[in-house]
Amino acid sequence: MADKKLIGVDLGGTTIKFAILTKDGEIQQKWSIETNVLNEGQMIIPSIIDSINHHLKMYDMTADQFEGIGMGSPGTINFEEGSVVGAYNLNWATKPVFPVRDISEGTGIPVVVENDANVAALGEKWMGAGNNADDVIFVTLGTGVGGGIIANGKLIHGTAGAGGEIGHITVEPNGFMCTCGKRGCLETIASATGIVQVAREMAAEYAGPSELKAMLDDGQDISAKDVFDLAKKDDDLALLVADHVCDSLGFALANLSNALNPKYVIIGGGVSAAGDFLLEKVEKSMLKNEFATVKNSTEVRLASLGNGAGVIGAASLINNK
Repeated sequence: MADKKLIGVDLGGTTIKFAILTKDGEIQQKWSIETNVLNEGQMIIPSIIDSINHHLKMYDMTADQFEGIGMGSPGTINFEEGSVVGAYNLNWATKPVFPVRDISEGTGIPVVVENDANVAALGEKWMGAGNNADDVIFVTLGTGVGGGIIANGKLIHGTAGAGGEIGHITVEPNGFMCTCGKRGCLETIASATGIVQVAREMAAEYAGPSELKAMLDDGQDISAKDVFDLAKKDDDLALLVADHVCDSLGFALANLSNALNPKYVIIGGGVSAAGDFLLEKVEKSMLKNEFATVKNSTEVRLASLGNGAGVIGAASLINNK
């Protein structure tokens, strides 16, 4: 029989993405379904099983043609039990769910599950901006700030599975209160919501001409994209906000790099759509704060896989098990 294939599943709060891949990471088929979070998310696992079985039948494929299913999920993973808990956006808050056991039994294919941010890190490492390097830091800037750390080719989980919580590095000890309960987390500044929070605070103190200031004073809703779009047009307040955000992000990433000396630091997520404008400012801050050896050996890059990082990284779990 030809080399067995892989299935990647990227479980999100609104959409579940699926892909069938070769063991070399080539996507051959992909599809998605809506995430049904009603009734404490009880239908999520059955819908994943049904969708996989339906598509294998549609593609005239059988379970024995697959090496395994890798899945990225929000929440805390218990690797011994193969369970997930604390995935609030799935309504899996306190009651553990067992995707490894249940999906494997429902499809006849072995299953591995991992945190979704870690899975995205694996995807960028394997087939994206990480060039399959053994040492990679991945940070994703979205509604929050997530990330994954890969050292010597392995994900860093830590004692309790909290390794790679880049968003909760403290960058301003007396800064904004974070949802985690402490102050000054990177997430309160460099996430999409954090950037808006920074803009509102800086606008209250700013007296000069600024379109961003006028929008905020007028009570308009703004987004992180608005801030960076205006900064690119040399809006003075927007530039101050962008500089502060990128300086804080670069400070955190420089200190991580000083501790781990990765080959690549990769920035993804919706905020990374600001592109080279964001990258250059973050790199400037990193270079200012990095140890000389790290400065000369670690490169910061933008993520390249977009929404595909999750399914690709999930499938890579099977290659690495």
